[in-house]
Amino acid sequence: QVQLAESGGGLVQAGGSLRLSCAASGTIVSMNYMGWDRQAPGNQRRELVATMSRDGSIKYADSVKGRFTISRDDAKNTVYLQMNSLKPEDTAVYLCNSEFLIDTIGSTWSGWGQGTQVTVSS
Repeated sequence: QVQLAESGGGLVQAGGSLRLSCAASGTIVSMNYMGWDRQAPGNQRRELVATMSRDGSIKYADSVKGRFTISRDDAKNTVYLQMNSLKPEDTAVYLCNSEFLIDTIGSTWSGWGQGTQVTVSS
């Protein structure tokens, strides 16, 4: 199994920055993708924020393009989300969303972390 540990959330004023981290541990052969979703208060739907695939391709939500940057450290099985120019509408629980190859016959594990709260005050 794989465990995801997120960190870096907090309270910040509009225009400020935060850096989220998600470290994966467990039986990991390689990463298929790692990324971030978010769930805003009172909204049951999770929104894709950013994701990075094994080949390095990146996808961002339109609402965060130019402000957020996703990166990763393969040696640490860690993905980061640098969030700049934060807005009150970025307030949400941010969840790490990842898929890993966990053995040599092609088995995969996918799932979300428990989330980290990001609150942006106006």
